Amino acid sequence: MNDVVLKQPSRWQDYWALGKPRVVVVMLVCALVGALLARPVLPDLGQLTLAMLGIALASMGAAAFNHLLDQRFDQLMARTRRRPFAQQRLSTWQVSLYASALSLSGVFLLAWLINPLTAMLTAASLLGYALVYTAFLKHATPQNITIGGLAGAAPPLLGWTAVTGQLEGNAVLLVLIIFAWTPAHFWVLAIHRCEEYRHAGVPMLPVTHGDAFTRLQVWLYAWLTVAVTLLPFVTAMSCWLYLLLLLPLNARWIWFNWRVYRHRHDVKAPMQAFWFSIRYILWLFGALLLDHFVRF
Repeated sequence: MNDVVLKQPSRWQDYWALGKPRVVVVMLVCALVGALLARPVLPDLGQLTLAMLGIALASMGAAAFNHLLDQRFDQLMARTRRRPFAQQRLSTWQVSLYASALSLSGVFLLAWLINPLTAMLTAASLLGYALVYTAFLKHATPQNITIGGLAGAAPPLLGWTAVTGQLEGNAVLLVLIIFAWTPAHFWVLAIHRCEEYRHAGVPMLPVTHGDAFTRLQVWLYAWLTVAVTLLPFVTAMSCWLYLLLLLPLNARWIWFNWRVYRHRHDVKAPMQAFWFSIRYILWLFGALLLDHFVRF
């Protein structure tokens, strides 16, 4: 029998993977929603494209720094051990240079062609994710994802300020929605990958406080998310169409997280909740957009 030879990714594929493109796409969708909600009319297409490019470059740079700082832990986890830097297909200087070039290019583009506020907020988010979360919080406290989630919640604010050049209450509300959603979204994945995190020595909540406590936290944060997602309607940022679309979406969200909380022997429930949570946040922002443009 012939030996099966696994084709190694090309160098360009390795560099592309460093930027976590699938994660960045979700972030760009959230940033785009912020930009589209910022004004009753569509923003200038050229400005919007440049803003999304700058945010994308900075986000991919932050992701590359994450690979750099988490190499030892990535090598210990099945989910991450095939990453290019974990397998040492790229050197430290190559990853460092690539991450720095992407990050600086993105922030510089935003400062030069969009506005200084968006550039500063993007730089703060980059540092918050790459240094505060990855280098410190992730390995210091089981509340890492709760505290560090603020950096990951920034994209709609960046899109908003790219269009308006101002910090406004409704933009902060969009950040608050993602901030409340993040713990339930991530902790179900942590439940599924608990033994990997334990083996790697990462103090995720299921490792430090156990499975039952983590499931309770998922359930409580699911309800917090429901409460926060009602705020756009309460504050008149959105109208009845958003509420009508939101109610069945939140019912489905609660159902998935109820299964995580109560059906502890259902090994599929955490990952089913995880994958639904991604669709949930995208559909929720879609509902906000539909409501916004139907009214105008």
